[in-house]
Amino acid sequence: MPQGPEGFVSDPRYAEEFARARDLVLDHPVRWRVIYHYDGDGIASASSAMRAFARLGYPIQATPLLGVERDRMADLLHATGGPLLVVDTGASWLDLFSEHPYPVVVLDHHRYVRPATIGERVAHVNPLDWGTDGMSEMCAATLTWLFTIHLDGRNWDNAPWGLSGAIADRQHVGGFKGLNATLVNEALRRSLVTAHRGLALHGPTLAAALETCIDPFVRGISGHPDGVRDLLAGLKIDGTGSPNRLPPDDEERLAQALTDRLRSAGVNETYAAMVRRERWSIPSLGLDAEELSDLQNACGRASEPGIGVAIALGDPGALERARRAEREWRRGLLEGLLRLERGSVNSMRSLQWFESPDAPLAGTQAGLAMNYLLDPERPVFAFTHEKSGPIRVSARGTTELVARGLDLASACRIAAAEVRGEGGGHRIASGATIPEGSRDAFLAVLDREITGQLAPRPSVPGGTS
Repeated sequence: MPQGPEGFVSDPRYAEEFARARDLVLDHPVRWRVIYHYDGDGIASASSAMRAFARLGYPIQATPLLGVERDRMADLLHATGGPLLVVDTGASWLDLFSEHPYPVVVLDHHRYVRPATIGERVAHVNPLDWGTDGMSEMCAATLTWLFTIHLDGRNWDNAPWGLSGAIADRQHVGGFKGLNATLVNEALRRSLVTAHRGLALHGPTLAAALETCIDPFVRGISGHPDGVRDLLAGLKIDGTGSPNRLPPDDEERLAQALTDRLRSAGVNETYAAMVRRERWSIPSLGLDAEELSDLQNACGRASEPGIGVAIALGDPGALERARRAEREWRRGLLEGLLRLERGSVNSMRSLQWFESPDAPLAGTQAGLAMNYLLDPERPVFAFTHEKSGPIRVSARGTTELVARGLDLASACRIAAAEVRGEGGGHRIASGATIPEGSRDAFLAVLDREITGQLAPRPSVPGGTS
């Protein structure tokens, strides 16, 4: 019998949505196609789903989706002669799924506009429907992990992919919250993961880890070997050892020095304080959850998301292939951030934007730049354009801007529609696909929409607003 955490949420829609989706899966023990977004959260979601279907004994096929691609989804539906599970995407296309002659289960955490009818063969599970914030309290990977537990309680062991996906979606910043925290605490109780505090550094040596560090990106240190040597010499810390085996006193002094540098550069305190943070080890894989997240992100951005899924399925060669992809991913991100450190950012009244030659990396570059390099008062938009075809847009904001009224999902949706494109996502992180040659018109509408969204800062007594 299926077993799962039926009482995690009191809203009856929680149980109803999971039961409807679970019944469609269990009532159709045939070949399923899993469609997933190609980023770290999507890969982690697909990983849990594929493991769960394999446990059920179902034949499975996984297909990645690159972004807001309605036509591509329509083509996949037409080509699929069986049921589908769609994870970390799909909420924008519920009207398409109702026309599919086979069951479709959608597990998504993005905001959406509900169509007039969904159809009896479609199940849409979305935490927004039962009061859980899909931007900060539940990502697609933790949602899919939770769904697999509803299928079979043995699927608690999908914990590594739930955590890695949530980290890829930045939902660990400031500590896990909401249903994410409930799931992670249960995984800790079951010893599926272990927690400890440590430096946010990865690399064969401390010096190498500092030089290639992208999260945090520290001005004058990340990508600057001379800056790394000067920092370590001034602290009298040996850079040739592992960043994970520093003496406690050295670790504390280095963490403080990096935090001070971030603060002096105007980085938000939430991110400045993350130099030393909670880490989660995965005993079954011998990996840290952040390492797994980076590997999955790298596979997706290298246009090889299947390698990220293959890690979860136990492919013996997948891990080394993922490590090679991660080294290239980190190098590409670092080069992009260094370009932004030197300039290359354009400003408008209520937004800032840049062009990126690295289409698969643009969203991550935009997010990291927003946190560590750019003006925190205005969201950032990254544009990538291949030689022919549509322009892809990645947008990132901050929690402070969201609190002031920023809604990037709405802004991208409205601006994209004005130029006959598509947009959507979260309030804090969104994206769009727009026609070639429409960038300037798209930006003009965005600037107007965001200007209208952002409430002025509250007045400070005795000061200025």
